[in-house]
Amino acid sequence: MNQLFSTTLFDIVSTLKDALALFGVELAELRVVAVKVAVLWFMAFLAWRLVCAIATRIIHAADDGDDTRFSYDEKRAQTIAQLMRGVGRIVILIFAAVMTLSQFMDITPLLGGAGILALAISFGSQSLVKDVIAGFFILIENQFVIGDVIEVAGKTGAVEKMTLRLVMLRDAEGIVHIVPNGQIATVSNKTRGFSRAVIDIGVAYDADVDEVLAILKDEARLFGEDPLWAPRLDGPVIIAGVQALGDNAVTIRVVAQTQPGNQWDVARDFRRRAKIRLDKEGVEIPFPQRTVHVRHHGVASTDPATKQAVDDAVVGGA
Repeated sequence: MNQLFSTTLFDIVSTLKDALALFGVELAELRVVAVKVAVLWFMAFLAWRLVCAIATRIIHAADDGDDTRFSYDEKRAQTIAQLMRGVGRIVILIFAAVMTLSQFMDITPLLGGAGILALAISFGSQSLVKDVIAGFFILIENQFVIGDVIEVAGKTGAVEKMTLRLVMLRDAEGIVHIVPNGQIATVSNKTRGFSRAVIDIGVAYDADVDEVLAILKDEARLFGEDPLWAPRLDGPVIIAGVQALGDNAVTIRVVAQTQPGNQWDVARDFRRRAKIRLDKEGVEIPFPQRTVHVRHHGVASTDPATKQAVDDAVVGGA
């Protein structure tokens, strides 16, 4: 058995030597190159693990221990860590591939040709270069980070992924929008620093406006004292006053400054509470209504009995 194994191994080695001889390569040289390549890729693996460790360290350093909210520093750390992993992976792979290739041939002419090719591609793909440059300045200027809700290029959503070339947004319907950085001319960040919920509540014209304002102020106080919502607010809920005199209702504006990203939840729950409270107090929240004036022989009337008599007369005459 051992003799058969030795014979098979000898045949394999002989065949390998013959194949390498066609390229002018000795088996001993191949062994040295193989060891160098193995060490090179092992070092690349260690470099990648170091990049991941640094990225994880950045995330942990920004963690404030509060799982109820995603702070700005945590969002910033997530963005930097994601970009570090993405760029680090590309740089390490390119470097390892080039160094591996250099073990088998002189790569100086290849690098020169690659430089010329890269220059030609840069002229032919100006949009790609524009995307990368725009992404670099977005990162440096800290215009938005992962987790922010932004509006760019006519699309609104939460930032799920950000690279030097593009931004991925997911909107309220779950649709993912991919926007190249070069198409971003204006950024509307809806969750930077603080947010604000603006709530308009309509009441009937026959309601006592001062009484309604007092009711809403009391409800705003109770809302601000609620342990579920108090941590999400950034100050007391303000009853701004009468915002508009509309066709069917008197509009009262309520403004609540919130922690970033909480404005929609705060607005929804306050509307629910306001509806329940106003119903309890007997204040009508009106629906669209229309008053019809009927003119007959030059006489206008809004009295229902008169209008019915006019309508009967018109129908009878027809």
